[in-house]
Amino acid sequence: MANNNKQSGIPVKSVRFGFQGTGTLIKIAFRNIWRNKRRTLFCFTAVGIAVFFIVVYSSMIEGMIKSINETVQIYELGHVRVVSSQYEAESEFMPVQYPVADGKSWKQMAHDIYQIPGVRAVMPRITAMATLQESTIKHAVLWGLDIEKEIAINNFNMTNRNDGLLEGSWPSNANECVVGHVFAKKSGLTIGDRVSLKTISANFSERFWSPQITGIINFDYIKIDEQYIIVDIERLQRLLSLDEDCGCGRSEAPCDCVNRSRGTQSLVIYADDETQSADIAFAVQNMLGEDSVVTMWQDNYWVAVMRMVGPVYSVMFLVFLIVASFLIINTVVMIIHERIKEIGMMGCLGMTRAEIVKVFFFESIFMAAFGALAGVILGGLIAGFFSQNPIRMGDLYGNTFSEMPMSQSIFLAFSPFILLRAWIMGVVVASIFTLIPSLKSAFVEPVEALRR
Repeated sequence: MANNNKQSGIPVKSVRFGFQGTGTLIKIAFRNIWRNKRRTLFCFTAVGIAVFFIVVYSSMIEGMIKSINETVQIYELGHVRVVSSQYEAESEFMPVQYPVADGKSWKQMAHDIYQIPGVRAVMPRITAMATLQESTIKHAVLWGLDIEKEIAINNFNMTNRNDGLLEGSWPSNANECVVGHVFAKKSGLTIGDRVSLKTISANFSERFWSPQITGIINFDYIKIDEQYIIVDIERLQRLLSLDEDCGCGRSEAPCDCVNRSRGTQSLVIYADDETQSADIAFAVQNMLGEDSVVTMWQDNYWVAVMRMVGPVYSVMFLVFLIVASFLIINTVVMIIHERIKEIGMMGCLGMTRAEIVKVFFFESIFMAAFGALAGVILGGLIAGFFSQNPIRMGDLYGNTFSEMPMSQSIFLAFSPFILLRAWIMGVVVASIFTLIPSLKSAFVEPVEALRR
């Protein structure tokens, strides 16, 4: 017959089925993953669990970073803080004898800072150590604030997003204060009681004071709730003898000129956007010179630590994925071993080695993609729930994190970027690690495979 075909002029073509199309190979691979549902489910589960933990841990870490950033901005540095160089050198002792505008008017300084583009608020703050006279708590911190302006700018309670006043009212006159709920509980004090305390003024004299408690606060930040007594800043300025030169030229002190103001330990600057902090800090430093120290919130120790820890967690996530990928590797190796004859048949039907590799590689990608998707969905639901309902870190770990500038309640960060990153990491890592066993299928000789 072959001779007849040659004689008749009909060309003889080799028989080869159309496996070379990528779409066809993908269809074959998709059908193959459902041939053993139990095995496929195990692969889905392994990758899904790894991606689930990546989503949850990423959301928790992002939530912790956000909490630390907000705590530093609200309670410590604002977006930019200005202090004197002498104060910075002894800041751990909270010295009050080094006002930020020594020999100048801090109000004029604040006015000049307001002219810088992007500045939203400039507020004075003072912190001073105090010894309690009639309390089970022996030491506390006096925190002088311009309370009305502060609560207009900041949500001191970062969990409930409010001013943090638990009961009572904010101080309305010079001899009142508010204390944290932990402080009140430990000291046995309540609204209406007086706090007898002693502090040291800017001229190193002892000052005694007994402000009346008008309110109890819950900032959900253990450092403030346990140690701080919040008072009106003008009263604290008088108590600490933080007098400024009014420029009247009179030698006697203190004078009672209308231009007279009182010094402040620091100026806290808030920007319209935290990303403007660097520009504002640069402008303020140029304005004030070397006698003042200008600090951005990004310079805080814990903010810097969390920024450096990020890559470490990324490595941990990769380890999770690599371990999970080993199950897919083992599964692909088993599939190749069990389907030796099938691989031989593919080769006899005309599939090239590259096409056989693609089939098994596409199977691996499908298992990784579906498993990662399941992990992303479940992890996203958990992250979404706890982005609205905070996790009480204090209840879980006690005061372990009391040294960190972080709220006791942590909201997980729910972000499409976190979900997409986790899914891509799951698919890419699992697929790469299953490429080697997939290549093994290319070296199975068709004739030898059919003999088994």
